[in-house]
Amino acid sequence: MRAAGCRMNMAAILNGLLVSVVAALLWKYVRLSEHAAVLEEELQLTRQSQELSQARIDYHAALLALQEHGTRMVCTGKMHTDRICRFDYLCYCAEAEEFVFFHSNSSVMLPNLGPRRFQPALLDLSSVEDHNTQYFNFQELPAAALKFMPKPVFVPDVTLILNRFNPDNLMHVFHDDLLPIFYTMRQYSDLDDEARLVFMEGWGEGAHFDLYRLLSSKQPLLKEQLRNFGKLMCFTKSYVGLSKMTTWYQYGFVQPQGPKANILVSGNEIRQFALSLMEKLNITTPAEEILANAEEKDEYIVVFSRSINRLILNEAELIMALSQEFQMRTVTVSLEEQTFPSIVKVISGASMLVSMHGAQLVSSLFLPRGAVVVELFPYAVNPEQYTPYKTLASLPGMELQYVAWRNMVEENSVAYPERPWEQGGIAHLEKDEQERILASKEVPRHLCCRNPEWLYRIYQDTIVDIPSLLEALREAVKIRPNLKKAKPASMVHPGRVREPLCQTSVQATNEAKLTVSWQIPWNLKYLKVREVKYEVWIQEQGENTYMPYILPHQNYTFSENIKPFTTYLVWVRCIFNKNLLGPFADVLMCRT
Repeated sequence: MRAAGCRMNMAAILNGLLVSVVAALLWKYVRLSEHAAVLEEELQLTRQSQELSQARIDYHAALLALQEHGTRMVCTGKMHTDRICRFDYLCYCAEAEEFVFFHSNSSVMLPNLGPRRFQPALLDLSSVEDHNTQYFNFQELPAAALKFMPKPVFVPDVTLILNRFNPDNLMHVFHDDLLPIFYTMRQYSDLDDEARLVFMEGWGEGAHFDLYRLLSSKQPLLKEQLRNFGKLMCFTKSYVGLSKMTTWYQYGFVQPQGPKANILVSGNEIRQFALSLMEKLNITTPAEEILANAEEKDEYIVVFSRSINRLILNEAELIMALSQEFQMRTVTVSLEEQTFPSIVKVISGASMLVSMHGAQLVSSLFLPRGAVVVELFPYAVNPEQYTPYKTLASLPGMELQYVAWRNMVEENSVAYPERPWEQGGIAHLEKDEQERILASKEVPRHLCCRNPEWLYRIYQDTIVDIPSLLEALREAVKIRPNLKKAKPASMVHPGRVREPLCQTSVQATNEAKLTVSWQIPWNLKYLKVREVKYEVWIQEQGENTYMPYILPHQNYTFSENIKPFTTYLVWVRCIFNKNLLGPFADVLMCRT
């Protein structure tokens, strides 16, 4: 009996061991299966990341970095209107349409604004300042929340995240997007040709998407496309926002439209951008070099032809009159019928560009130095109130001549009151308002963007009064357009004058003299400058006003209004070519 009991106990032990071994094997199999599933998921996410980019990424290392270090942000700029931020591991939840900042003990957030981040935003996503549709912010989560979220897809490219302002309008494309993107990318060395542009405004590609493609070798990503790559996307390194330094015009959201109060860009930067774009469009030879070796007959005028609205109704007559007046052939270009690169190629060699007011005139930035921009305005539209292209032509270094012509004869206009409101129609308005608009002789100053009187007038077709246009051209264009002689004007500013000195003498109880002298700026000896003058300010100590003088020499004795036994403050600076101002030297205190 005892032996039988031992055999039964041994069998039970063996059964128990067998069950334990099987359970251990099953547990190990389950763990291996789970690990394999995780590896498969990471492999799939790595493939998705590499669909976005040629760059290889270690998915596990990237995920570990996000979990342990969270998001890091360092920004430049004091206000949301001038701020650009660099992020490591900024994420985007496609389902919520929100950016996410993951906090860990290693996270960095500079500036750490607290609730001020929402007053009104961290930064502007576009180059249009302080527009409430262009604000950027993010949601915050602890990095531990990643355990409960979809596994992220990582974007290994360096990215520039921004909003395009209006990608269907050529003026907005260049002024608000391409120029700011171009120079933002030059502010940061890792935003090179391999960087990826990400457009978050929600528009489709738009009519001019090929121009955006020129700025990077990588295909730009649209907001809608981000959904295709996963529910949670994390940008390993990104910059958010755009520089506003290259914009010169404000569109009238707060006050009527006009040049920006503080323009920071010159024509030199615009022309460098234009040259870079021309090279990418395979228009490789600058127009100035072509024309330098050309005969006079190769100079020509370009007229922008429109086929949908804002037509020049006597276009053929206008072309013939311009050819006869300037003894140049005249050609037409059309955005509706030609590719943009082919238009740029023609404009880059033109002596004159003529067009009705419209976005196509931004192409004047491709004109060679010395060319003339002629902007035609429909009836009742005052050229002084709509000046984006005048401002562009007038930037120092653009060196373009600008002429505005305005139709003053209402009978030479054809309006379309029955069209939809966005094309200038007014039939939807009350009868009294329609009659007021029809009787008006000039569109009053207004805010953007749906003023019905402005739209009604700007979409008129026009018969150009050719005698008055030619008269305006003769008055404004002082010299015949001649691109062969056009050379870049110097933009070099003088340095400080050196060794400023003052000497005083008292001639009598009511008569004194003040002599001021100085040495030329250090950089002047290396420059060929057409005209050098000096500006001297003299202020009696304790007074609020000063006496300014423009002088041709390096020393001068003042006696008029100089009093004995009085202290004067004296400032001196150099001026090149009437408008290139140097800094003032340290103030002199001179006692008579």
